[in-house]
Formats: sequence, structure tokens, C-alpha cells
Amino acid sequence: MSQPPPDENNFIHSEEFLRGLMKRQLRLSVSCASAFLLLLFGLPLLNYFAPELMARRIGGFTLSWLVLGVLFFPYVWIIARLFITRSMALEAAEVRLAAEGNKKLS
Repeated sequence: MSQPPPDENNFIHSEEFLRGLMKRQLRLSVSCASAFLLLLFGLPLLNYFAPELMARRIGGFTLSWLVLGVLFFPYVWIIARLFITRSMALEAAEVRLAAEGNKKLS
């Protein structure tokens, strides 16, 4: 029994395609998680090791509360936005590569 000719849909759903995409998205996930964890664990560590710095007042808030209460959520939104846009770009690049690969096979 002969295999059907390769088309774009077969290659996009192939193991090689999915493995490459998952590998790149894992790298992206780890870097975004690292950025989040840096702030999550960095703030308590700064409060512990540099209390004078974190007690400084900026705009009516201590630096600690400014980071925690005001800057934390935009920081998380930025990380989420970067993750989503970069993930979509990775998928589009993989589909483009798959389409180019199928043109060469034809």
C-alpha cells in the first residue's frame, strides 16, 4: 500500500512539526515563568535584605507597596502579552516553514 503524497495538513500534524513547535514554546514558557518568578520571589528577598531601600517613599507609597500594589499587575500583563504574541508568532513561523517544506517536496 502506498502512502498518499505529502500535503501541508499532513506535515503540520506530523510528529516532527509538533515536536519543534512544542520545544520552542517550552523555551518561551520557561523564560516567561522565570520573569514572573523573579519578581514574585525577588520582592520578599529585597524586603528582607534591603529594608531601607524598600521603605523609601515614592509618590506617597513605600517602594515595596509601589512594586506590589501598583507595578505588579502591569508587569504580569506585559509578560502575558509577550507570551501570547510570541507564541502566535512561533506557530505562524512553523506553519510558514511547513508550507515551504511542502513546496520543495512537490
